[in-house]
Amino acid sequence: MHAFAEGGYAGTTTDQIAIHAGVSQPYVVRRFGSKQALFLAAYDRSVDELIGTFGRVHAAGGGREEMGHAYAELVGNREILLVMLHGFAAGADPQVGPRVRERFLEVVRMLSETVSHDPAEIRDFLANGMLINTMMALKIPEHLGEDPLYRSLAECTFGDKLAILTPEDPDAESVTDTDDQVSS
Repeated sequence: MHAFAEGGYAGTTTDQIAIHAGVSQPYVVRRFGSKQALFLAAYDRSVDELIGTFGRVHAAGGGREEMGHAYAELVGNREILLVMLHGFAAGADPQVGPRVRERFLEVVRMLSETVSHDPAEIRDFLANGMLINTMMALKIPEHLGEDPLYRSLAECTFGDKLAILTPEDPDAESVTDTDDQVSS
């Protein structure tokens, strides 16, 4: 997960994966068969975590807003987030793309069953999630002091979860709730 989160599918070698895992490169190939199979396993793990998180929220009676808050907490784990983003980026690859699209459709189906049957609401939920992904990939919560627009967009997007994402930020305590926060 860590190697693919840092380098993506195309930019990660089986040697780098072996180094991160503390094993030999031949062991990685023997265990998974190919870099592609290993990437898809990492991608599946990330999507499984996302679906599991949403499923737990739904089972506990939570809806769209609660799922949005849970998602904001989930993407605090940059490896999950970045592996998913790298999966989307590799979506045109003829070997990786079909699985990425299949898993994306699985997420959309789950949202249709748990959040709304309205395609526009699902689109909005996913669009807000992609904004969260983009901001996390760019490390915006770590750079709030660079521009007031970063802080205002982050506060609007993450709400009270911003404090979780920026524990070293002395201003994170001042975040207030708004209706637009993390309602992905």
